Amino acid sequence: MLLNIVRNQLKKAGYIITLGCFCSTYTFAESINCSISNADLKIVCSQQYQEQRQKLNDKFLTAYLVTDAPLQLLHDTQKLWLGQIRKCKSKACFQQQFDARFDDLNFYTSMNQTLTQHYLKYEHGKLAAQPVHLQIHQLDKDRLKIEGIAYRSPNNRLETQTVSLLAYSTPNEKNQITDNEKMCQYQFDFQKALLVIKTEQKGCERFAGIYRLYD
Repeated sequence: MLLNIVRNQLKKAGYIITLGCFCSTYTFAESINCSISNADLKIVCSQQYQEQRQKLNDKFLTAYLVTDAPLQLLHDTQKLWLGQIRKCKSKACFQQQFDARFDDLNFYTSMNQTLTQHYLKYEHGKLAAQPVHLQIHQLDKDRLKIEGIAYRSPNNRLETQTVSLLAYSTPNEKNQITDNEKMCQYQFDFQKALLVIKTEQKGCERFAGIYRLYD
């Protein structure tokens, strides 16, 4: 009898601890926090976007729990996304930004992120005001795919909201990169936790700069 009482108490204690851990994880992983007054997020936190916020918070938590991408990457790309959506001036812009973030989070949960190196552009020790996200995918032992997205104003036409970079290379030739679309040539200097990109071509400067590696 005493043994059953102790066993039941242990079960209850274990359940409470598990629930507490899950709730604290949910709080930490919540993507949009509307519990504090924030004028910049007034529209995002309004009633009309409640459904999108809830879906995004749920998707963010799923990504936080199952992705093999670096967790800090999720938080820093969320900061960049919040910076973008704050600039929106129309309903179409808000919806496009929600859709874009859903796509990002789906990517983080559905792909093997261990084969991808993620870099975000930094300026003066902080995330760049004009965000750039660079991904280097290991397709196989002899092939690399390099993708870059430079974000512009979310109020632009959809096709001009971003500038892209796409290149293919090999592990032995990854320091000299040519963009397949614009034929921009870049010098990639890989350091321990940083990537420095340089170019001498005018019109190609958007991807030049210092990037932090997320691992």
